[in-house]
Amino acid sequence: MNINCPVIEIVNYTEATKAHVKTLNYEWLEKYFVVEPNDVIQLADPQREIIEKGGHIYYAKYNDVIVGTASLLKVDDHIYELGKMAVSENAQGLGIGKVLIEHCITMARQMGVFSLVLYSNTKLKPAIHLYEKYGFTEIELEPGHYGRANIKMQKML
Repeated sequence: MNINCPVIEIVNYTEATKAHVKTLNYEWLEKYFVVEPNDVIQLADPQREIIEKGGHIYYAKYNDVIVGTASLLKVDDHIYELGKMAVSENAQGLGIGKVLIEHCITMARQMGVFSLVLYSNTKLKPAIHLYEKYGFTEIELEPGHYGRANIKMQKML
């Protein structure tokens, strides 16, 4: 074991880390799509729009720097959306997305969630492959949730 190997640490959202969920999500949304009106609302006030509605926001720290985020957005008592997931471009390829997904799945199971859903776009091939690796399968996509989404996936827990 290499004692100099950097560790990916998962930390919970705090008011002090509020800006990171917005910064990380805007980075990838602006690169691949557009920031949609609902994104603006949720990311401007994640405490009110995610946390107070029963959701959770997690961050990945690498070398003591926050480089990734993922959220569990409450749909109802039994279903949560894995969303607002982003990894800084300069930290991609380090396994941070895997650590975030594993953490979210673990937390959802501990909360007694029955299923996780997510919305994505098939042009994000590495992301779709990662979701499939963790047992997410395609289900029917309802219109209007996200303009950028052309696929909805679900994992039963």
